Amino acid sequence: MTEGFKSKFNNEKGQTLVEYALILVLIAIVVIVIMKVLGRTTSNVFSTATSALTNP
Repeated sequence: MTEGFKSKFNNEKGQTLVEYALILVLIAIVVIVIMKVLGRTTSNVFSTATSALTNP
């Protein structure tokens, strides 16, 4: 009886799935932060270019 109980806790499939999910969440957070930073920078570049073209 205890062998069956122990085998349920030694199953690593669920653990691996949770690890992959955590890695995926971490990657998503990093991508969101990068997009926000680059979005501001890109917006500033286009604003500068527009101003330069409008007022030569």
